[in-house]
Amino acid sequence: MHAANRGEPITVIFVNNGIYGMTGGQMAPTTPLGKKTTTSPFGRSAATEGFPIHVCELLNSLEAPVYIERVALGNNKQIMQAAKVIRKAVENQVKGLGFSFVEVLSPCPTIWKLNPIEAQTFVREEMAKTFSVANVRDHTKEAVPRSARPAPPPVEDLPRILGLVDNLPVGAVPDPTHELDLRIKVAGFGGQGVLMLGEVLAEAGLESGYEVSWLPSYGPEMRSGTSNCHVRVSSGPIDSPLVSRPNVLLALNEPSLRKFLPAVEPGGIVLYNAPALPDDCTRPDVRMVALPFTELGDELGSSKVGNIVMLGALLEAESLIEPDQVTAALRRLVKSDKWFHLDLAALERGREEARKSGEALAPVSDDYLWGV
Repeated sequence: MHAANRGEPITVIFVNNGIYGMTGGQMAPTTPLGKKTTTSPFGRSAATEGFPIHVCELLNSLEAPVYIERVALGNNKQIMQAAKVIRKAVENQVKGLGFSFVEVLSPCPTIWKLNPIEAQTFVREEMAKTFSVANVRDHTKEAVPRSARPAPPPVEDLPRILGLVDNLPVGAVPDPTHELDLRIKVAGFGGQGVLMLGEVLAEAGLESGYEVSWLPSYGPEMRSGTSNCHVRVSSGPIDSPLVSRPNVLLALNEPSLRKFLPAVEPGGIVLYNAPALPDDCTRPDVRMVALPFTELGDELGSSKVGNIVMLGALLEAESLIEPDQVTAALRRLVKSDKWFHLDLAALERGREEARKSGEALAPVSDDYLWGV
């Protein structure tokens, strides 16, 4: 729909056989009224499933499309006509005239349980009653090739255009101080600041001159269910924002620890928001520490800063991002002075607690890793 609305010079061929056939025969948006499927066993009803959607007519309400036509494969004559229409649509595309759309009423003998002849008759006599075979729009004669789009700005100008460098030249961004490839998974309940923790890490990495990505998980889990985000901080180009094998896991609740711990790479680090690790949820090949980060935040004035206490513990354990960069990231993200200063106190508290847990956070020995 949006490609059609922009008038993109492409051709879309929509095969309409009235059924979702590849997955068992469920009702499709174009299933005719009364037809039985696995998901409409009593026949499609306008009262419960709604009417079939007429896609050509929907697109015809837009201004940009150049060519819209519905054809059918109900007999040899219709098949020959369909070939001519598809050819014309593709020619429009080659000439760059704009968006062309061809809807093809097609048989599906297997799912409709008809032999080939009956299926063609069904297309010709039944499908065509619901979806009229007709040219819906043809602006080909008056259409002109679209002019070339303006060239995009140079890549080096993008930070300035996006306001990421405060009008400073791109070279003012610091060079990374370490060779780094952090693949971080942050997970917990919605409301624990999971996404905020990931965003601060990404912003601090950006402030330090690293390549970064931040991929949040949105959905029904955002309301008291599990929530997670993927963060990449790297001294080299990032191929994908997805983190499937994290080397850092920040688990703010037990379900997240159990779900993601098996995927952590040997030698990685795991911080867990609880006084102690579950007895059946440990790994000797990763650094693991459990601290009641939420309770520590509560002691400072709000349990909501438990995520920042955890961030402080991570930064103390890794010492890869300078405190000034983290502070700058918080200053950009946290607008309230009250919460900003509370977050700074939470960072320091996390560092203190990490220093107390120094043995637990010590790197896993190389001897063990070579034996894995």
